[in-house]
Amino acid sequence: MPEKAARVYLAACRAGPQTASELARLSAVNRVEAYRFIKQLSAEGLLEATHTRPQRFAALPPDALVDRWIRRASERLRHLEEDRAKILSDWEDSRTAFDDRDPRKFAVVEGRETIWKFLLKRVGTAEHQILISATGLSLPLLIDSGLDRALRDATHRGVKVRIVTEVFPPNLVEAKLIAGFAELRHAGGPVANRAVVIDRLGALVYVSGEDGLGRNSEEQVALWSSAPPFVQLARDYHRRLWSPATRAEERFVELESPPFAMLPVYAGKEAVPFQRLRDITKLGMRASGVRELHLNLPELIETIARQLGREIADQLEGRTPEEVTRELQQYYETHTMGHLALIKERPLTLRVTGCFACTNDSPEIGRVMCPQLLRAVLETRLGRRWEVSKPDPTKHATRGCIFTASPA
Repeated sequence: MPEKAARVYLAACRAGPQTASELARLSAVNRVEAYRFIKQLSAEGLLEATHTRPQRFAALPPDALVDRWIRRASERLRHLEEDRAKILSDWEDSRTAFDDRDPRKFAVVEGRETIWKFLLKRVGTAEHQILISATGLSLPLLIDSGLDRALRDATHRGVKVRIVTEVFPPNLVEAKLIAGFAELRHAGGPVANRAVVIDRLGALVYVSGEDGLGRNSEEQVALWSSAPPFVQLARDYHRRLWSPATRAEERFVELESPPFAMLPVYAGKEAVPFQRLRDITKLGMRASGVRELHLNLPELIETIARQLGREIADQLEGRTPEEVTRELQQYYETHTMGHLALIKERPLTLRVTGCFACTNDSPEIGRVMCPQLLRAVLETRLGRRWEVSKPDPTKHATRGCIFTASPA
């Protein structure tokens, strides 16, 4: 209260109940002002009018006044404790709030949580377009922060959302989720700068983060600006990444449908891959209801032969057909694959006897495997396509297997 009002209250405490004019005299306050302060003190409960004539004003005892102060202070403290979370939240929001009318047009946003909250608000105000350049590492964080829900809501409002990032097997699930509501593309090269452009009104660019200047993932700093040159730079960067990038659907097919699949076979553990092949076959038959399958055995034998031929060729020397043949003769002998002889150089004619593949139980395996094996050896060593004839099965018993090889 004003000093003069305090003097009026103290006069009533010292002298007891007094009329208004007496309180004005005792407190040395102008009568008109004293009447106004008496009315104010009465409204506050510090003075109480008596029912006598003339009317007198008695002061609230000092001990009662102190008790009232303590009670009111306790109530304010209780309310403060109850509203603590809201007060801190409101303060945090106001601390990071950015006024577009601010002539500086820049704001520094610090900390991962603060940046996400800032982005959520900005995305919620978007009306036309949101452009995001994100590293592959930050794609899962986009979902963990709840920003994906804000972006989904924006698309429902008619906002066009375009995200260019790096899609790899570790973030494939997150990429598919985002591609369900936004335009997503896989960048041809690394995304060096993370940025978010909201309409043409502002852009947020990360200054540090997981792969930036911060000592850890929490030390993130981003710069927001509504300055037109800054926003245009961020838009141009997004366009340079977006134009050559691969559509998300094509990238998904590329990752999920590789050009080949391997079934490795290791010496001493041959049963393991074939058990795997059996499991795959049973799974397919059970899923489709098919009771019988016929595998193309020659194709399987040729596949094995081609790989064996390439492996053997890597251990040989020679730059001409004759040199490769001599190396191959020695290899056959040292690895007990049979006996290989050069019959004629033009065209290159070879005879194999005691072949490892021509077993008594299945001589047809050798007639399929050996031509592909020899062809793979010649093509790997000499660097061009070759054609190798299949042996005549009617002469196999008396002459061995005769192969004629010629450049294709």
